[in-house]
Amino acid sequence: MTQNLVFIGGGHSHAIALRMWGMNPLPGVRITLISDVTHTPYSGMLPGYIAGFYDYDQSHIDLRPLAHFAGAQFYRERAVGLDLANNRVICAHRPPVAFDILSIDIGSTPATLSVPGAADYAIPAKPVPNLLHHWHQLIEELQGGSTTATEKPLQIGIVGGGAGGVELALSMSARLNQILGSQNRPNSPNCPNRPNCSNLQIHLFQRSPEILPTHSTYVRNNLQKILTQRGINLHLSESVIRIESRTPAPPLLCSSAPLPPMAAHAKEPVTVYCESGLTIECDRLFWVTQASAPDWLKESGLSTDAAGFIKVSDTLQSISHSHIFATGDIATMINHPRPKAGVFAVRQGKPLAENLRRILQGQPLKPFKPQKNFLTLIGTGEGSAIASRGAFGLGPSPLLWRWKDRIDREFMEKFRNFPHQK
Repeated sequence: MTQNLVFIGGGHSHAIALRMWGMNPLPGVRITLISDVTHTPYSGMLPGYIAGFYDYDQSHIDLRPLAHFAGAQFYRERAVGLDLANNRVICAHRPPVAFDILSIDIGSTPATLSVPGAADYAIPAKPVPNLLHHWHQLIEELQGGSTTATEKPLQIGIVGGGAGGVELALSMSARLNQILGSQNRPNSPNCPNRPNCSNLQIHLFQRSPEILPTHSTYVRNNLQKILTQRGINLHLSESVIRIESRTPAPPLLCSSAPLPPMAAHAKEPVTVYCESGLTIECDRLFWVTQASAPDWLKESGLSTDAAGFIKVSDTLQSISHSHIFATGDIATMINHPRPKAGVFAVRQGKPLAENLRRILQGQPLKPFKPQKNFLTLIGTGEGSAIASRGAFGLGPSPLLWRWKDRIDREFMEKFRNFPHQK
């Protein structure tokens, strides 16, 4: 009897599990991959892609050849619900997909934003394809000689001073300064007495008194020094309370892929209002704060945490539905809560593949315990990186960047040249 194994999402864990499945397929199992994108971004290379070190293909996994290698049917489709009474995935534009075993790895979506105007005018960092859509749009405008870039400094705002926001600020600074020519203008009225001021201004808003609150003092101090040296404006202890458009809404541009409701007007210049009274005008505003899960997961009846993430046990199974697995950002391991970071999704790939195989064969599943401390290599956007693990810190150093680059390229190579099947 054929069993139906369905994967929703092409995240890191699923990419690894599908590759492992292709190396050692299990007879009598029909596999289906459902993803709303054909290319899934690799989080380890995303800052480098924004900084200009990698091209699109180098930093994205093409799910189509991966699905073919795994013997999976690939549906370019968006899952919008689950019919758990009948074990079916509800899709936006095709009939429901039946499953016996289901695995979910769809990343996260922007958190419900209570800040007025944020949902309309801010560009969320997740989902990543939406972020890159707006990033590509900005790059095209600048390379085409946008008047925004030539008549006055380009103003970029980033809300969120964790690792994601800091690395995004450094990567954007490097790439945009490269495009704009890094023309230093110390006498500009927009940045008086700033010897490193260019025709680009980046503002990083952080609610707490320090950036990177979960990292060591060494890492925080060094990255804050680098941000200051790059001319990035740090607004610490600043809570954003309102965002308003500075111009009437322009007509939306045509696009082959419709944007989600959030950030539909994100091309508009905005004014950012902070609780302290600080106001900053920005041509683009990026939102890099905590994310949440789509509503349909909780609405389907799966057990979720307060943010909507699927609660899973040590075996990566839903605590409410044992035939459903979840990994990556979309999952919360109830016994081992960890930050939403790509490193954990990668490490969940192998145990996920093994437990999917075991449950299909009627064998007992193996628990997985993620490590508490993990090494983070934070790129500076200009060919160096800082290493961070717990209280340990090292760098910045070009050697660390080359190490990170080698690790990331070796990981991505696994999804371009597939090994022979057993």
